[in-house]
Amino acid sequence: MPSLSVHVGGLDLCNPVLLAAGILGTTGASLCRAAEAGAGGVVTKSLGSVPRAGHPGPTIVQVECGLLNAMGLPNPSYRDFQDEIETARKGGVPVIASIFGSSAEEFAQIARGLRADAFELNLSCPHAEKYGSELGRYPDLVEAVTGAVKAASSVPIWVKLTPNTADILELGLAAQRGGADAVVAINTLKAMAIDIETGYPILGNRFGGLSGQAIKPVAVRSVYDLSSRLEIPVIGVGGITTWEDAVEMIMAGASCIQVGTALMKGYGVFEEIISGLSRYLERKSMTLEDLCGMAGRRS
Repeated sequence: MPSLSVHVGGLDLCNPVLLAAGILGTTGASLCRAAEAGAGGVVTKSLGSVPRAGHPGPTIVQVECGLLNAMGLPNPSYRDFQDEIETARKGGVPVIASIFGSSAEEFAQIARGLRADAFELNLSCPHAEKYGSELGRYPDLVEAVTGAVKAASSVPIWVKLTPNTADILELGLAAQRGGADAVVAINTLKAMAIDIETGYPILGNRFGGLSGQAIKPVAVRSVYDLSSRLEIPVIGVGGITTWEDAVEMIMAGASCIQVGTALMKGYGVFEEIISGLSRYLERKSMTLEDLCGMAGRRS
């Protein structure tokens, strides 16, 4: 069988299928279980400098084409999450800490105080005031935050980009200038749902982020654009549900991929994607390196 091991963004991964941030990443036990189910790496829930309760409910709703969520970045603070990361490491795969802040200094503070195998900078959450995409839509701020965390930490830095922008490539280039080891594309699309019986927005925060299969074409295009110009790896996320989706994302230029909403089907989705990808590569007599960016080479 073809090897699925890959070196991406400063990390050695046994396979290119990772657990995405915000999904089953709230405890060390759930992160460890994802690793044991086959994930090549796991990303924690986003962690900030102080505890946050998040938005009032409802915070998540299923729509025809995926999920809408407006969690509001609930977390116990990075200071109270270190033990969970140590538990997650028992799964035997890299543990990437997703972190957020309202300034470059706050991001750097968290990076100095938290031990993880890498950091994923959440500069793309669409539904938390003063955080996420409110910083991440400005290239100069993306570069500044990335540079500050790079200077504060010795581990790889990944930057998660927002699709809620006119030019995601501009953001990717800014992250690269700041010293990022990889970019992650994409976070959720800003969206909304309304209860037609009452006329009220369904989510407690009114709007949230759309994830799931509906956003996959946006993610594929974003990965394609970024990988064609960046010198650092692109990690693809958004709507990946099957091994065919993973193949498409890797063909677009993703060096590895993350899975989130598809875990509604259960932890078995990791094995399904990994097995299908492996069989595909064997049938095509290809390697992951052959597959990565194939669409760009053929355009």
